[in-house]
Amino acid sequence: MAVINVNCIGDQCPIPVVKTMNAIKELKEASVVEVHVDNEIAVQNVSKMANSKNLPVTMEKISDTDYRLLIQVENLGAEIGDAEAACAVDKRSDIVVAIASKGMGHGSDELGDKLMKGFIYALSQQEELPSAILFYNGGAYNTCEGSPSVEDLKNMEAQGVEILTCGTCLDYYGLKDKLAVGKVTNMYDIVEHLTKAGKVIKQ
Repeated sequence: MAVINVNCIGDQCPIPVVKTMNAIKELKEASVVEVHVDNEIAVQNVSKMANSKNLPVTMEKISDTDYRLLIQVENLGAEIGDAEAACAVDKRSDIVVAIASKGMGHGSDELGDKLMKGFIYALSQQEELPSAILFYNGGAYNTCEGSPSVEDLKNMEAQGVEILTCGTCLDYYGLKDKLAVGKVTNMYDIVEHLTKAGKVIKQ
């Protein structure tokens, strides 16, 4: 399958969406469109456009100023739509959420797991998203394979929310090879996020 490169480094919305749409419209065969952008809002907007057209898209953060999106295009007749409609504002606030356990609250573990799943889903639906979600101690389970919250966390990550899990905690619970979303972090970084936050929500 052909790979079409679209360089949007330095471009602000709606230019990355416009360039991507034009590249898709000009395809003569099924291809993968590889888009490079330098900010998380552009990631969100290009992903939103692709998802709205049922085009599979994956994202890789290469560096703080280079994000690569791979859009698989097989239906060359798909209606692409309006670039402006695909652009969104940054929904992140200065809130940091800290999650220190696999479940929510004390009592039944089964109920606690259900409550945590509901909490993370509800968080993903807020008008303003947190700037970061920190997972440590038993909270590390929520970012690993088998967690029912992985897709909700991936959705928030695609919108610029940092998903950070304590590496020491992953090691302790034998989960380091099972991390399914976000990045591994350390206690220094966790403390830095907490002290710089406008507000901290702890669960």
